[in-house]
Amino acid sequence: MKKLTFFLISLLTVFTACSDGLDNVEYNRNSDIVVATPEATVTTGTSLTVHSSVTGNLNNVAKRGFCYSVNVLTPTIKDNVVEADENFSASISGLTGNTVYYIRSYVYGNSRYTYSETFTVTTAASSLDEQLKNYVAPTYEDYYVDIASWDQRNQWNLANVHDPTVVLAEDGYYYMYQTDASYGNAHTAGGHFHGRRSKDLVNWEYLGGVMPALPEWVIPKLNEIRKEMGLNEVSPETTDFGYWAPCVRKVKNGLYRMYYSIVCPGTLDGANSWGERAFIGLLENSNPANNNGWEDKGYVITNASDKGLNFHIKPDDWANCYYKWNAIDPSYLIDNDGKHYLIYGSWHSGIAALEVDAETGKPLNTLPAPWGTSEDIAAYGSLITTRQMGNRWQASEGPEIIYNAATDYYYLFVAYDALDTPYNTRVCRSRNINGPYLGIDGVNLSQDGGEMLPVVTHPYKFSNSYGWVGISHCAVFDDGNGNWYYASQGRFPQNVEGNAYSNALMMGHIRSIKWTSTGWPVVMPERYGAVPQIAITEDELVGNWEHIDLSYSYGKQKESSNMTLAADHTITDGSWKGGTWNYDTEKQILTANGVELCLQRETDWEANPRTHTIVYAGYTNNKTYWGKKKK
Repeated sequence: MKKLTFFLISLLTVFTACSDGLDNVEYNRNSDIVVATPEATVTTGTSLTVHSSVTGNLNNVAKRGFCYSVNVLTPTIKDNVVEADENFSASISGLTGNTVYYIRSYVYGNSRYTYSETFTVTTAASSLDEQLKNYVAPTYEDYYVDIASWDQRNQWNLANVHDPTVVLAEDGYYYMYQTDASYGNAHTAGGHFHGRRSKDLVNWEYLGGVMPALPEWVIPKLNEIRKEMGLNEVSPETTDFGYWAPCVRKVKNGLYRMYYSIVCPGTLDGANSWGERAFIGLLENSNPANNNGWEDKGYVITNASDKGLNFHIKPDDWANCYYKWNAIDPSYLIDNDGKHYLIYGSWHSGIAALEVDAETGKPLNTLPAPWGTSEDIAAYGSLITTRQMGNRWQASEGPEIIYNAATDYYYLFVAYDALDTPYNTRVCRSRNINGPYLGIDGVNLSQDGGEMLPVVTHPYKFSNSYGWVGISHCAVFDDGNGNWYYASQGRFPQNVEGNAYSNALMMGHIRSIKWTSTGWPVVMPERYGAVPQIAITEDELVGNWEHIDLSYSYGKQKESSNMTLAADHTITDGSWKGGTWNYDTEKQILTANGVELCLQRETDWEANPRTHTIVYAGYTNNKTYWGKKKK
């Protein structure tokens, strides 16, 4: 299995700390302290000045401040927070105009928080132009070495993220979970499948691991299968297992499912036999705000082989490996008919689809022994896409499947190539969840296999930055209002700032998705930073752009070059020099040199200080293009 060479960071230790120590405070009133309901003394479209007071026994008051939210009626410090000065006053900035905010003042002392009643205030009306003028970009560091350690986890935000999965819950939070991986193995102090949450997709609160230790069913199930195969029982160290690539979904109100991968160490039968198997298991929770509330529902599926018990295949005979399906990298979807599907697979034969029972989340049909002929193991799933038909070492993994009602297509996103630098994302689509899936060039990836196009993300570099590599294994999700997002890790290139391990720095990336006129998702080149989406005018497009041909080149970080759009609608510099451009203001589509490019206002993460800019992304049948406007 390819991920057994998982770079520096997949060694794990087990311990019990799901509560993480961050939630061990009481959120109720102290009888000897009274906190006054806050008041707003200055209100604008983007800021508030608030004031409060506290009476009673003040000797133990160590901290005071205000917490606020737009959708939580009784906010706590787990929502947005600003500390107060010595007069119990504070300014809250970065707000949205003409919006209702719920605010409570608090004090902290004697290891507990005491809150006021809720104060409700509406910010002044603010035009979109004013909001853009007052836009404040995210300030957290991408090169997070100084806060990478476990004791700095409250400052991580999106640092130490790998293989994220994201769900929007009933409480208005986006919850993110991930593979066990971090810079310097900091995560090993905190359980498995670490979680965090956010209201705005910009500021993330670390929650801790959802699984304290290796599930009790794993080693017995492993030995049950080994015994049936005529193999000896094993007693591997629990620290040697891999915890990879969860997938979280809301099934309905009050029910959330998380499929997860457990990779077993060792080989089937010593030297010159294939590697040990992996398992996909299932957790359920009624409310992801309770990070300790994930209940393990046990075994779902394992690797299946169509080679019977002929597992003495040399470990380096990659194209002929023992398993047909590799039971890692789950994705989960409820289709238009209400049927539930598990989509999974990594390298091996490709990506498989399996119908599961809606009530249990387990396979709909009873699974036979995970070895035999192709017919014997048919219950383990059917092929929906493959990169190379007949080759079982094909560098594709990490499927993520969604359905977009606006286009009436199922979209399957897949990760290609090695993790460290070359990692890139592809997408294909189908009218049916079981295929056939076609690329943008019309290649039938279900029937014939082939290079999936378009390229969605790829190693890249804008000027004034180191750029990013290893951008893939994505989560794709929406906000329920037609806005779609792409989340993945991004890795620093090798030897940044003389750091021999910089490629193990993994920052969580979230990007907006736009949809082309032909119904293909394009991922914006700059990360999401909550820039107000004011309509882009034609005049703003005139000038210099950083243009990237993002088309596939194995392991190469594609760098930007200058492109100039002139006011007379000609292109006067760059690889498209001599071409023309035009702009559809209503659809926010720039067509340059015949290529349709979707526009979006986004954060300019390379600027110093960071600010907002305009970016584009678009496809031809065999090319991908990214760009951003220069300041």
